[in-house]
Amino acid sequence: MQWHVEQLPEELRKNIGICTWQQVTVGESGAYTFRLTSADGNRYLKIVPQNLQLGLEREVAVLQWLEGKLPVPQVLCYCHDSGYQYLLMTEIQGTPSYDSVFAADLPQLVRLLAKGLRMIHSIDIKDCPFDQSLSVNIKTASYRTAQGLVREDDFDAVRQGRKAQDLLEELLALRPTAEDLVFTHGDYCLPNVLIKDGDISGFIDWSRGGIADRYQDLALAARSLTRNFDAKFVPLLFAEYGLTQIDYAKIEYYQLLDEFF
Repeated sequence: MQWHVEQLPEELRKNIGICTWQQVTVGESGAYTFRLTSADGNRYLKIVPQNLQLGLEREVAVLQWLEGKLPVPQVLCYCHDSGYQYLLMTEIQGTPSYDSVFAADLPQLVRLLAKGLRMIHSIDIKDCPFDQSLSVNIKTASYRTAQGLVREDDFDAVRQGRKAQDLLEELLALRPTAEDLVFTHGDYCLPNVLIKDGDISGFIDWSRGGIADRYQDLALAARSLTRNFDAKFVPLLFAEYGLTQIDYAKIEYYQLLDEFF
């Protein structure tokens, strides 16, 4: 999709200045993301249609809360108009962990992915204001189903051909009885983990960050590792993270939950 600077709110235009735009097509959230390159370096602009109910304002709050706790982008400008929300951020330098350059040493990549999970999950949740527990996410899944916002054509292969309402009934029926709550990324997939000089350099895309069961991140990390590289490395991911007993029912459940987002 093409954007012209004159279409943007005045506050954002002043922050952007003169730059070159390049659309980033990785990701499935429905947001439009652009890399803005100028003499001062790169910045990133995320644009979300208001009707998607994705709530960039919440992502802004999460990013600001995480400052000093994790390597995350800095918010430069957030604004909106009648049709869109706009979020301008600094760049986290590094290579997304799905890049083929990491195929040469997948065990090392898996160790870094596990390290990233431990970094995120170690954040103290005592004063965290962001609730992403099942009660919240199931309510959101129900709303998105009722509003026709769930992309049924984008379901995982094992659920292709099914309807969102059918999956919602399954989601309600299989709900775990207990949650092991930690601070989570919410969408811990390989494109959202950046690596530089052999180590984690940062994490991006925090629209679903908050307090949830640690399996929210473990399930999506396992699926993303399988999609991008090889399922045989998933046990190593869990072992490096520190799991001695794996709740595979929760793995499957949180992958099911992700179909609604």
